[in-house]
Amino acid sequence: MTAEILTIGDEILIGQITNTNSVWLARELNLSGIRINKMETVGDSEDAIMDAFRSALDRADFVFITGGLGPTRDDITKKVFAEFMDVPLALHQPSLDHINSYFSQRGRGIIDMNQQLALIPEGCTVIPNGHGTAPGMWMKKSNTVFISMPGVPFEMKAMITDHILPKIKGEFKLPFIFHKTILTQGIGESALATMIGSWEDGLAVKGIKLAYLPQPGIVRLRLSCYGNDAGKLRQDVESAISELQPLISKYIYAFEEYGQENITPERVLSELLRSRNETVALAESCTGGYISSLLTAIPGASRFFAGAIVPYSNQAKHNLLEVDETLFTTVGAVSRECVVQLAANVRKKFDSDYAISVSGIAGPDGGTGEKPVGTVWIAVADRERVLPVKFRFGDIRERNIMMTAAAAANLLRKFILNRQLAPE
Repeated sequence: MTAEILTIGDEILIGQITNTNSVWLARELNLSGIRINKMETVGDSEDAIMDAFRSALDRADFVFITGGLGPTRDDITKKVFAEFMDVPLALHQPSLDHINSYFSQRGRGIIDMNQQLALIPEGCTVIPNGHGTAPGMWMKKSNTVFISMPGVPFEMKAMITDHILPKIKGEFKLPFIFHKTILTQGIGESALATMIGSWEDGLAVKGIKLAYLPQPGIVRLRLSCYGNDAGKLRQDVESAISELQPLISKYIYAFEEYGQENITPERVLSELLRSRNETVALAESCTGGYISSLLTAIPGASRFFAGAIVPYSNQAKHNLLEVDETLFTTVGAVSRECVVQLAANVRKKFDSDYAISVSGIAGPDGGTGEKPVGTVWIAVADRERVLPVKFRFGDIRERNIMMTAAAAANLLRKFILNRQLAPE
């Protein structure tokens, strides 16, 4: 089964709001076995909406439409929908009763504009709106089912969950779609593709599709397959992952099944620390507290996050964390020696089990021939040793900060596990 998602609204095209509906809807449909062929956004124009309807006809099994069902003049989806289906609008009494009740319960009287919401294309299946007033519409033309819903996210989501997906699953036999993602850190997309090229060549024979999903500091490898046997799909993907792991094991930090919350390096680190009942403290220079904000955004952060200091200036490094002042005129603040002292001293100050320190040149200015923009030193420490590592990222400030955060969290994760598996 295939589908297209059509979002209607000028507010999306001018960037006034973010189209979160399509992202949520695509995920829910994929989890139900419906593949998305296309997503499209059109403005509040009768011609544009009609063209989009005609274009989608017979190209997909389902067309999911959001937006343009309200009572104001710019809400024209229902009018175009009826014209496309070649049927008139007719009063739907149950919808009118619901609208009257909705406003009555709120101590407000219904007006003519609101009553227009109860006009429905003749012959369509009405989808109840338990969280609003505009009903949804389900109607088939040729071989394609068109489903129109309000653009208000919580109204649309409830319709999908409570009515539309149960109806689809009751009337159609849906295949299974299985996605699993391998999360890697510390290697770029091109280098990773080169490393696993031979393995990737063998995926097509197994009916598995691979997608590279890069972001700053991280490359996600999503494996996807489709079919009628859920168990076999999972087995095939897991087998392919088992073959891949020996090739890139040092870069893998987690696995993620589709529909789960995104797994980040800092979340993996937090779970490791909590499982060991241990804590971490941070000394953040070039990241300015960004890593701390990522960690404290995780529920239960007080169980593993001891605290942080942001010694952005050299004076702060010396006054707050006792970094030797002579380093600033010899090797500089962006150096092995500096991050070693920062990590060791911030761990002692908070009496934490581990520490992370970072110092670098985020950019866009401040680089030199010896230390160009993107040069970052990261150190991780426990109560016995400190491990400093030098990184070279890029020349974009925001990306450098994000890449530093990902690298720092993953470096400490590996540091902890190596100590656990092979203590000195």
